[in-house]
Amino acid sequence: MADLLALSSRIIDSGLTDQPVNRITNELSEVAADIAMVESFSHCVALRTDDGLVCFDSSGVGTGQAVRESLRGWSDQRVSHLVYTHGHADHVGGSTFFADDAPVVVGHENVAHRLDRYDFTNNWNLIINARQFGGVPGELNLSVGAGMNVEVNPKARRFLPSSTLRPSDTFATSRTLHVGGQQIELNHARGETDDHLWAWLPERKTLMTGDFLIWNFPNAGNPQKVQRYPIEWAAALRAMIDKGPELLLPAHGLPIEGRERVARVLDDVATALENLVADVVAMMNTGETLDTIIHTVKVPAETLAKPYLRPLYDEPEFVVRGIWRQFGGWWDGAASRLKPSPDAHLASALAQLAGGADAVLRRAEAAASEGDLRLACHLADLAGWASPDDPTIHAGRSAIYIARRKAEPSLMAKGIFAAAAKESQLIVEREALTND
Repeated sequence: MADLLALSSRIIDSGLTDQPVNRITNELSEVAADIAMVESFSHCVALRTDDGLVCFDSSGVGTGQAVRESLRGWSDQRVSHLVYTHGHADHVGGSTFFADDAPVVVGHENVAHRLDRYDFTNNWNLIINARQFGGVPGELNLSVGAGMNVEVNPKARRFLPSSTLRPSDTFATSRTLHVGGQQIELNHARGETDDHLWAWLPERKTLMTGDFLIWNFPNAGNPQKVQRYPIEWAAALRAMIDKGPELLLPAHGLPIEGRERVARVLDDVATALENLVADVVAMMNTGETLDTIIHTVKVPAETLAKPYLRPLYDEPEFVVRGIWRQFGGWWDGAASRLKPSPDAHLASALAQLAGGADAVLRRAEAAASEGDLRLACHLADLAGWASPDDPTIHAGRSAIYIARRKAEPSLMAKGIFAAAAKESQLIVEREALTND
C-alpha cells in the first residue's frame, strides 16, 4: 500500500525525480482501504463498495483488458459504475472490457458529443495521433506540407472502437452518486477538455482528478487538438484545494497523500497556468503580435523543474498559443499571413532569389551547426517545398529535423519533428526505388 505513496512523497518533498512517475505497468496498488489504482495509460482508479466497484476511467483500448484483469485479481465484485473523467481515448477506449459487468456509465453530457466528433473525424484523429508520437500515418494518402506527397498504404482503422461504452448517466454541472454506502461528488469543469469532471469522496477526503493533474506541465496547449481552457483549469484546481483533500489520485502519474502536499502541488499547477494567462493577455491588450508574445512570455525555470511541472509532454510555448487562440482567434497578427501565398509558391520564389533550393538547404545546415535549429527548420522546409521530389534536399531536411527532435524536451515537439524527418525520409526512399 505504501510504496506508491512513499515514492510520491519523497519525490515531491525532495524535488528530485530519480524514478519514472508516469508508468504503464498495468499493476494494481491498494493506496487506501478499499481504493486501488491500476497504473496504465490512463490509470484506472477503483472504489470498492457494498454494491460493487466504482471505477474511474477504463484506460485505453490497448490496455483496458490488462487493467480489467488486474481489478479481478483485487476483487471479484462486478463493476457497478464506470465514471469517465473525460472522453479522451486513453480514458474510455478500454471500456469494452468492462461491458460484461453492464455498468452504469457516468460522464459529463459533452462526452457523447466528443465521441460523435471522433466518429466524424476518424481519419484525422488517426493522422494527428500518429504524428504526435513520431509516426507517419499509414491509413491514407497524406499530403506532406506543400507539394511533398508521400504515398502510404490505405488501411481502414478506427480511432476509437465502435464498442466503446457511452455514458448512460450524464449531467451538466454536478452530480452526486450514492453507491453501496459511498457518497461520490462529481464536478464538471473545463480544462484539458470541455467534458472533464473531477470526483470528490467527502467521507474519505479523496480526489480523483483525471487529467487536471498529469505529473507534467498541463496539457493545455496541444498543437494538434481542439481548444483547452487554462483559466477554468486553474479555477478547478483552486476548488479542489478548498475541499481540503488528504489523498489525490490522478489519471496519470503518482498518487499524492497529505493535505499540505496535495494543496501545494495543486497550487503550483494553478499558479503556473494563471501566470501564463495573465502574461499573454497583458501583452495582447497592448496590441502585441503572437510572434512577440511567443518569444517573450516564459515560465520560470525553477517552476518547470518541479517534478509535477516538467515540460515533458506539453510545454508552455504551446500553451501560450492556446491562450492566444482562445482570446484572439487564428490570425497571428502578421498581415501577409492573413491570406498567404501557398507555401510552395513562396518557397520557390525565395529559392530562386537564393540561387536554388540547395543554397537554401546549405544555409539551413549552417544555422543548425550554429545551434539555431528554429531557423534551420524554417529554411529546411522552404528548401523541401521548393524541391518536393529532390532526395538530396530531403535527406538534408530529414537530418535537420532529427537534430531538432533530439534537442526538444516535450513529447509533442519530439513527435512532430520526428514525423517531419520521416516524411522527408520517405521521399528519399521513394526516389531510390524509382531509380532502381
